[in-house]
Amino acid sequence: MEANTKVNSSFKIIDIVEVGLMAAMVLAVTSLIKVPTYMGVLHIGDSMVFVAAVLLGRKKSLAASAIGMCLFDVLNGYLLWAPFTLVIKGVMAYISAVIAHRSDYNGDSFWNNMLAFTMAGIWMVGAYYIGGAIILSLLSGAENVMMSESLVIALKDIPTNVLQVVLGMAIALPLCKPLKKSLRKVRL
Repeated sequence: MEANTKVNSSFKIIDIVEVGLMAAMVLAVTSLIKVPTYMGVLHIGDSMVFVAAVLLGRKKSLAASAIGMCLFDVLNGYLLWAPFTLVIKGVMAYISAVIAHRSDYNGDSFWNNMLAFTMAGIWMVGAYYIGGAIILSLLSGAENVMMSESLVIALKDIPTNVLQVVLGMAIALPLCKPLKKSLRKVRL
């Protein structure tokens, strides 16, 4: 006699696979082209954060982006940045997904996706600016270095972070529609 048991779970195996694959894509693309900067690195991985938001939605893109980018930091010697990256890139993906999938857009509108990526990019630039200032003030070890000085020094990374968002958008925007169409075919 076979028992009919149904496990009530908030996620499925396919969700775990999608998050894992997208986290791997985020890590791979981030590692592909990386240019060290004063306190960080310029890369094209944000493109995959944006793609994840359109393809996977809020929760799964948050997890995939946070995991993939945090792994990049850990594996490439940016350990101080890893906790910041975990939160910043996760929230970046979440913001992108919320805006890209609002109302009836469902991540299908180029212009709405551009808005979504821009808003998420503004979050990322601002959050890394504050994170950089915190790291600078902690690394100084001197009591005479004030947070206000760290905030001034951290300004130097803003142009690089803006460039990173723009590059990510330039790569992701043309990819989103065909990838989403392909994903729909695979899921049918």
